[in-house]
Amino acid sequence: MKRHLTILSAAAAVVIAMTVSGCGGGASGANALGGGGAGSTDGATEVKELRYQGWANTVTLPELAQDLGYFGDVKLNWVGNTISGPQDIQSAATGQTDFGGAFAGAVVKLVEAGAPVKAVINYYGEDEKTFNGFYVKEDSPIRTARDFIGKKIAVNTLGAHADAVINTYLQKNGLSAEEIKQVQLVVVPPNDTEEAIRRGQVDAGSLGSILQDKAIANGGLRSVFSDAELFGTFAGGPYVLRTDFIAKNPNTTRTFTTGVAKAIEWERTTPREEVIARFTKILQERGRNENPAALQYWKSVGVPAKGEINDEDFTRWGKWLKDTGIVKGELDPKKLYTNEFNELVTG
Repeated sequence: MKRHLTILSAAAAVVIAMTVSGCGGGASGANALGGGGAGSTDGATEVKELRYQGWANTVTLPELAQDLGYFGDVKLNWVGNTISGPQDIQSAATGQTDFGGAFAGAVVKLVEAGAPVKAVINYYGEDEKTFNGFYVKEDSPIRTARDFIGKKIAVNTLGAHADAVINTYLQKNGLSAEEIKQVQLVVVPPNDTEEAIRRGQVDAGSLGSILQDKAIANGGLRSVFSDAELFGTFAGGPYVLRTDFIAKNPNTTRTFTTGVAKAIEWERTTPREEVIARFTKILQERGRNENPAALQYWKSVGVPAKGEINDEDFTRWGKWLKDTGIVKGELDPKKLYTNEFNELVTG
């Protein structure tokens, strides 16, 4: 499929970028580690400022963790926004940021391409309240998997969650490889997906979280299927850090990972109205000229098990990973992640 050539090319580009930037393994110094000295395991000289990308009109788990005081003397340094998980983790791999988050399959792709990163905690997931659905206009003829043949589907990026879900859905519903090739995925920014569907620029689109609830509230759209219907409750993707960063900054890594885990549990156990109020406060105080209106549609954190990562988070996408050529042999999930720095898991 043409889009899968794009996926593999992007992965190769990461390896080239790491070679050019010198971030392939032995990075050291303030620039490589995010601005905190050479780094060591004594805690005193470890990096205390983490560069990251955010998402417009959204409060991420690290941003919430910092606001709740879970990061202690570790601070976040926002360097801009992203609309793509694969781009976010590529930035972490090449040293432009210190952590990034993406769909589990995109993490596999990056590691298989040779990127020195490791997943430390799941940051998003799906449950009965929070999930990604594939939506069409109310009067659309699309009602079954076969109806997607020859149609355009909006996704936020190729090679990520929506790509894997739609391909898995089509396969499970009996479409052949040749038929699946006739389903065209079109990259559309998440904030524009609802309008792209309504205007007929695409036949369907992937909507999740707040954007999904806002679209439903506006009326005129219906869901054909959702990832939660396919898999039930599951973790969608983790945050990754470079392995050299982890080795040189284990205490900062632990603070970050455990802080995110605490933020997950805070969202899970705090009344919905209080969560939304906190999000709104954070959005307004950080001064990025954002609109907090969509925050009212927040429902749940979605992330299961305190962010703990397990093999199935990656093996769930095994067939898709092989079909797209991302994985050539057997997938070894153990090399992809560690729960060592999540104190809510390790105790």
